Amino acid sequence: MSSVIDILDLSTKDIEELISVACDIIANPDNYAEKCKRKKLATLFFEPSTRTRLSFEAAMYELGGNVIGFSAANNSSAAKGESVSDTVRTVSCYADIIAMRHPKEGAPMVASMATDIPIINAGDGGHNHPTQTLADLLTIYREKGRFNDLTVGLCGDLKFGRTVHSLINALSRYSGIKFVLISPDELRLPDYVMNNVLIKNEIPYEVTTDLLKSMPELDILYMTRVQRERFFNEQDYIRLKDSYILTPDKLETAKSDLCIMHPLPRVNEISVAVDKDPRACYFKQVLNGKYIRMALILKLLGVE
Repeated sequence: MSSVIDILDLSTKDIEELISVACDIIANPDNYAEKCKRKKLATLFFEPSTRTRLSFEAAMYELGGNVIGFSAANNSSAAKGESVSDTVRTVSCYADIIAMRHPKEGAPMVASMATDIPIINAGDGGHNHPTQTLADLLTIYREKGRFNDLTVGLCGDLKFGRTVHSLINALSRYSGIKFVLISPDELRLPDYVMNNVLIKNEIPYEVTTDLLKSMPELDILYMTRVQRERFFNEQDYIRLKDSYILTPDKLETAKSDLCIMHPLPRVNEISVAVDKDPRACYFKQVLNGKYIRMALILKLLGVE
């Protein structure tokens, strides 16, 4: 494996190996403190990010490596009109591995064809976010101990949410998975995901607008932000942004071992009062993201 652009670039065996390494990093951090000594990660972030960029940087530093890069397109030669391919070919002269976020779908794939060093897609438009999915999978594994036989509720913006699309792709390869798709009609899961993943693979799913009604059957509730930056119409955003807000009273009928997840950042779709609930796992997801990115960097650099 040379690059990771899509979660499907990783087999279930690859994912299980990454999770095993991440769990070992958690248990034995000192063993990994110099694994990437003298290696450099370039973070090429053409759109803003807090968690993903800092998570990659923290991951590389904790492996003993170094980080170079930029955090916005206007801090790079892209502001002068340089192509993605030329930027990547230039940066690959300085770095051993690149983590790249870009607002245009497919840009990391283009980048991977322009260089021989590994490219990690850190999010491309509304398309893919494979390392967030790996963080999600590590969280599910640590909370549930399995990927089989789970009812997964996906709530909020299922149309533009790249984290949702990637997670569906990843979990659809396991047995006994059922998805409950909870959203306003305007933000329903796109037909191409429905047809090419759920229907094609005969994955059970339910489409609903009712979060409360679905709550008692869920093992995992994956909340998402209604993303202003994905809307063409400000009025549509304002009308839909508060469609689903999770509060403690809505969790009264939920399972005692429900796992509440969110890729963050949240706006108001999860009340801060839920943070005290032991079922809230979204800040654990953030920490798990660092560990799984450490494991992925090691794998792509071929470090044992």
